[in-house]
Amino acid sequence: MAERSFVAEVEKLRLSEGEVFRGEGILAVTKALLESGVAYIAGYQGAPISHLMDVLADAQDILAGYGIRFENSASEATAAATLSASVNYPLRGAVTFKATVGTNVASDALANLASGGVTGGALVIVGEDYGEGSSIMQERSHAFAMKSQMWLLDPRPNLPCIVQAVKDGFDLSEASHTPVMLQVRIRSCHLHGQFVASDNRAPAFTVKDALENPVRDVDRIVLPPASFLHEREKVQQRWPAAVRFIQERGLNEFFFEDAADVGIALQGGLYNALIRALQRLGLANVHGDSRIPLYVMNVAYPLVDAEFERFCQGRRALLILEEGQPNFIEQNVADILRRLGLPTALHGKDVLPLAGEYNTATVCGGVRAFLEQYGVLQPESGQVQHVPAQAATVEPAMARLATVESAVDVPDEVLPPLEQTVLPRPPGLCTGCPERPVFTAIKLVERELGTHHISADIGCQLFSILPPFNLGSTTMGYGLGAASASAFNVAPGGTPAARRAISIMGDGGFWHNGLTSGVANAVFNQSDNLTIIVDNDYTAATGGQDILSSHAHNPTRSTGHAIESAVRGVGVKWVRTLQRTYDLKAMTGALREALTTSKPGPKVLIAQSECMLNKQRREKPLVRKAVAAGRRVVRERFGVDPDTCTGDHSCIRLSGCPSLTIKDNPDPLRQDPVTAVMDSCVGCGHCGEVAHAAVLCPSFFRASIISNPTRWDRLRHRLRTTVIAWLQRGEARRRAKYAF
Repeated sequence: MAERSFVAEVEKLRLSEGEVFRGEGILAVTKALLESGVAYIAGYQGAPISHLMDVLADAQDILAGYGIRFENSASEATAAATLSASVNYPLRGAVTFKATVGTNVASDALANLASGGVTGGALVIVGEDYGEGSSIMQERSHAFAMKSQMWLLDPRPNLPCIVQAVKDGFDLSEASHTPVMLQVRIRSCHLHGQFVASDNRAPAFTVKDALENPVRDVDRIVLPPASFLHEREKVQQRWPAAVRFIQERGLNEFFFEDAADVGIALQGGLYNALIRALQRLGLANVHGDSRIPLYVMNVAYPLVDAEFERFCQGRRALLILEEGQPNFIEQNVADILRRLGLPTALHGKDVLPLAGEYNTATVCGGVRAFLEQYGVLQPESGQVQHVPAQAATVEPAMARLATVESAVDVPDEVLPPLEQTVLPRPPGLCTGCPERPVFTAIKLVERELGTHHISADIGCQLFSILPPFNLGSTTMGYGLGAASASAFNVAPGGTPAARRAISIMGDGGFWHNGLTSGVANAVFNQSDNLTIIVDNDYTAATGGQDILSSHAHNPTRSTGHAIESAVRGVGVKWVRTLQRTYDLKAMTGALREALTTSKPGPKVLIAQSECMLNKQRREKPLVRKAVAAGRRVVRERFGVDPDTCTGDHSCIRLSGCPSLTIKDNPDPLRQDPVTAVMDSCVGCGHCGEVAHAAVLCPSFFRASIISNPTRWDRLRHRLRTTVIAWLQRGEARRRAKYAF
């Protein structure tokens, strides 16, 4: 069950020639694939591109109508290997996954694909997730394009440009017989806009045609001696063909070339940020008319020497706007200028940060420093000092606008740093998350057995490294949790260690990479460590997509395959499956046994409970519908008795549930605030289990909230209220009697 349904939106994919498409960037990419005559699509979900897989899944009837094969791949490597269909056949194929972790996983397949080259157009759509909003290491897809000699598109962030980039990507791939990467940034994925649609095209050559007419070309197989010739073919044939196509099609764009004697060359994806920065400096208007010449590289690799020669002729200085480090483009441009003998001064990372996302504020500061250095802006004023007459397309009021903005902006030195005024909000598990009891159980067992080395994994379970759990020492990649602990194993015949290493991975990571790289590897190498597999029924961290072990019925996928069967199938003898992670007593018991048993070999503990976020998405609409229909509905909630709560907050420290908070103590003689349960509580019961297991206090209570109660419910409520009131009056009289 994906976190978002696109069933209604995908109907826009049926629009024909001349109709206006309005929608999100992800939908626009899908529409562009249909208009390009794609024959097959595959991929693996991951932010910010997850929704592209969800759109394709919801549009399977449309894809099938055009004979397009779609597959939810087991991993990014699987998806990339799918593109081999385009090696020998004129099949247009596309795959999609998150960058750069997805590209890391797929790199071996991509390298082989790029080596042999392709006949049909092969497009790799990568979701670039860069900056502080990213959930991955701060690396770039650019390096993979350079390493494997694949061409990298980075279109301007608007729907017409993105749609055109998809179509140009297929054409460029076929013209140069090289796979092409299309980098779609996080803002491009989710921006809304419009473009004029074209008719969808059925593939001219289908997968069925390929199966019925098999073709074999030994020169395309990466095997000596052909593989020795592929490198020469890349630089002597494919690269020149790509450069010619880029120039002839005009994929890169020149804006206002004669506006000034300095210029800015930028990645296409940074265009919107730069235009906004120029607006703030009084050098552009809202329509994008700029007083500074711009060279927009919608093709970030390869660079075109002739276009840089054209743009730099007669120019004093050039600023390269390139997000990320190393500064591949800046280094390449420096080489181009040197070989061409151009005197243009080159700037980039000297005025812009080496790392971090280039938002408007960052770009504004770097552009200002560059323009002040060459007298286009007066230092510290933001006023335009010299702008040639050719820039008359920009409204004169823009300069006055910059003055007004400068006047009303509060100087940076007046405001304290943001981290001193706003408390950090670390990422955490959702309310009622079934993974939280697993980490609580580990903390409780460690009180008895001592601290253990814990290898974490990509996914929701990675949040355990943060407070209040503070578990986990490393994370090496998706599904590599168990592999990360492989070094922490005593050599055969050595003295057994007093403690075993623990590794954690999710069910998505297990099927992605963990079964072979982690569990099977542990069996093969006679590991004695413990692997915990958190089975929450979906790839929850990527949006709740179904996987092999999902319990939900999926009409187009095979589900219901037990993780325990797969684990035993590769040779694990000690396996335990707990079907309810919220049973803290059972969780701690299983962990204690796994960490103390004398039985040799790897231990695997499978902790099952459905992802609460997906469960609530499914059940809440049903509950609202039942209540509206007048049916009796009972919801469980937990609470804390403020008179009983001691205020030590151990329940919060061991649970970390977002629904637990604090409030003022009702007792005037006590200063410590008491714990309180917010309305967001979903009644999972974990906080109550923690209070019992940690022997804290009896302050937690469970309440049943009844909507549309029956007569019997009302009668029981009145009886309970009467009895409780009578007991309370008696207790009050006893207290009054002994008060003095």
